[in-house]
Amino acid sequence: MSIQILIGAQWGDEGKGKIIDLLSEKMDIVARCQGGANAGHTLVTNDKKFVMHLVPSGILYPQTTCMMGNGMVIDPIALMEELTMLDSEGISFANRLFISDRAHLIMPYHKVLDTASESKKANLIGTTGRGIGPAYIDKANRNGLRMGDLLNEDTFKEKLSQNIKTVNNVLDKVYGLDKLDEKEIIDESLEVSKKIKQYIINTSDYINQAIKEKKNILIEGAQGNLLDLDHGTYPFVTSSNSTAGGACTGLGVGPTHINSVLGVIKAYTTRVGEGPFPTELLDETGEKIRKLGSEFGATTGRPRRCGWFDLVLAKYAVQVNGISELALTKLDVLDNFEEIKICVGYKYNGNTITSFPADIEILKKCEPIYKTFAGWQQPTSDIRNYNDLPTNTKIYIEALSQLVDTRFSIISVGPDRKQTLFTRD
Repeated sequence: MSIQILIGAQWGDEGKGKIIDLLSEKMDIVARCQGGANAGHTLVTNDKKFVMHLVPSGILYPQTTCMMGNGMVIDPIALMEELTMLDSEGISFANRLFISDRAHLIMPYHKVLDTASESKKANLIGTTGRGIGPAYIDKANRNGLRMGDLLNEDTFKEKLSQNIKTVNNVLDKVYGLDKLDEKEIIDESLEVSKKIKQYIINTSDYINQAIKEKKNILIEGAQGNLLDLDHGTYPFVTSSNSTAGGACTGLGVGPTHINSVLGVIKAYTTRVGEGPFPTELLDETGEKIRKLGSEFGATTGRPRRCGWFDLVLAKYAVQVNGISELALTKLDVLDNFEEIKICVGYKYNGNTITSFPADIEILKKCEPIYKTFAGWQQPTSDIRNYNDLPTNTKIYIEALSQLVDTRFSIISVGPDRKQTLFTRD
């Protein structure tokens, strides 16, 4: 039996989808524990690209059961679009896709509130506008709608009607916007609910029974360490706990069952949206990384901000998540650079900082301290054995491993499944 948590060790977009897809082949269950359709996991197999926003990335393997946990906020319309796409590609999910009856619903009014709220802020957060934040607000405010509510139509209609009335009052009085059509939202929601009721179960019971049966389970995190509501670059964060600790609460699994935590990290650093980014490159080098790495958001299409590998950030991720091993992705993007840099610390007010600061105002003023490595300037995307990598590539990887004090067990040199090197069995 193995229960492993997989999380992003930067600001998300680390290439988790591919790594989850690789590991899913040997997993009985792949379970997602938090977030919503603001995440995008890109999978490439046999030159075919799939972008998953809600359904766990293990869905491409017919023998793997996929679970959407109670920590998620799920847009039922977006979910149906995703299931329709999978069905059109001949991917069957009957009897192997389950949704927690405790997962919260994202309703149309959450998206309207998301956009309206962001437009009023003096300092933009960079929300995707998918209704994630407002749905988690309703959850904390104890007036959210849950998947289990869809199983009782009368109760669901009553709760939904009350929420729409409350939201319409806010839209009118606070934002000066038109009110939403209550009947239209209720009718649409009931229609969609008919199609997804069959997948709703008590997933905590299911996964804990699987643990008793010694099944292999992979817990899939969305976003990344620095987007965590508690441990990220607040307030430029998501609305859930995207660190390893969120996996247990997001699935109803005790922490004593977890065997290991795998962190996914890029060979450089990116982030989408607003907020401080010490190693960001606002020059030709940053643009080169963006082009070579196709660094555009899988969910929004927004260009990602790019910079060199940040060791301070990486060590913080290892510490907060208890990461036992790392997967290094997009190494091939660095194939054409004469020099490659690693940020080994920050300079702030004349002092050197090696611990990631919580204060955003301090982080904004931090200047990276770099250690420079010679590039390898050779293609790596066709290499399948670690020992066959160019000497300077191995020097870079081994320096990263030594500095972060964590081993790299997986090296990705391209988006396809086969473009992967394993340093252990």
